[in-house]
Amino acid sequence: MAGEDNNNDDNGTDDWADAMNEQAEAESAAMEALEETAALQPVNNERLDVILDIPVSLSMEVGRTQIPIRNLLQLTQGSVVELDRLAGEPLDVMVNGTMIAHGEVVVVNEKYGIRLTDVMSPAERIQKLK
Repeated sequence: MAGEDNNNDDNGTDDWADAMNEQAEAESAAMEALEETAALQPVNNERLDVILDIPVSLSMEVGRTQIPIRNLLQLTQGSVVELDRLAGEPLDVMVNGTMIAHGEVVVVNEKYGIRLTDVMSPAERIQKLK
């Protein structure tokens, strides 16, 4: 018929829809497998020992702001820059740029530290990567 899509073969099946369904099923199965892997499972110490000495960058983010270069160049000692967080809000704890926890500032032996108040599960971290 004129104006009808040519995606159907002689048997009346829609090849495009079948291909899209197969792709969706494959992606769903892959995500399920990834989530199962991320679930807490017994740790194989022999495999884990390989990565235990790899250094990572741990940082705490107090807050962020955006200011024009004009204002940035006017900053002097004693200037105050307002951040996007409220006082008392938890800090973001980042490992290699990925948030893994929230925490609060503490002082231990006259040095700053952070007390972790909420650590993200491996499944939550994987979810954030999507």
